[in-house]
Amino acid sequence: MTTPGTTPPGTRPATRAEYCVIACADAWRDNGEVLASPMGLIPSVGARLAKRTFSPDLLLTDGEAMIVGLDGTPEGWLPYRLHLAMVTGGRRHVMMGAGQIDRFGNQNISCIGDWEQPARQLLGVRGAPVNTLNNPVSYWIPKHSPRVFVERVDMISGVGHDSAAAAGPSATRYHRIPRVVTDLGVLDFATADRSMRLASLHPGVTANQVREATGFTLTIADDVPRTREPTPEELRLIREVIDPEGTRDREVRV
Repeated sequence: MTTPGTTPPGTRPATRAEYCVIACADAWRDNGEVLASPMGLIPSVGARLAKRTFSPDLLLTDGEAMIVGLDGTPEGWLPYRLHLAMVTGGRRHVMMGAGQIDRFGNQNISCIGDWEQPARQLLGVRGAPVNTLNNPVSYWIPKHSPRVFVERVDMISGVGHDSAAAAGPSATRYHRIPRVVTDLGVLDFATADRSMRLASLHPGVTANQVREATGFTLTIADDVPRTREPTPEELRLIREVIDPEGTRDREVRV
């Protein structure tokens, strides 16, 4: 319901956070019946938007032990053994974060600095190696900066393209990194050497801004497209149904 004198939610211009939601949602486009595992506020909104629109077969979880519907109502049991079976069978698409990520998609969530005496301890390796070698893994990085986008990660948690290739066919068979979404744009690895390139720019962002915020040489075309614009219906769903309290703005405030 729109209050008289106000602009309908689906017609107000999209914010940067909402473009990030769209870019994250599109990571699950055409995935079929797989478990979406978003880590972070904006990826979570994106996964729920994808299920409500172009990827209705996506499976959503409460993050513990249940498959849930669009309204959060439990629809099935997801015991840990089944969760692991979906991981190792490639039937999950994770969107993780990264303390560091390099040009080939190696991700670090373990420590900053030397392993023997790190300057900062992070989450730990956790399930990142298994994730990246067994099912699609995308990344969400809310603050694109040279501190995160580094020439070489201090420790490999999530496996990148060069590391997978060096390990051989057993590592590359199911390895896939569809995209990296940041507050500045979308990146992928559609290059000859599987290094990172700038796939799209969010509105108001220039290629030079992305270049300056990246600690390695990034492949950037002369004419980089813009991240696709949310439809009025997508904006309505984001603003009125999925995230009416605006939690997305906690991660991206532009």
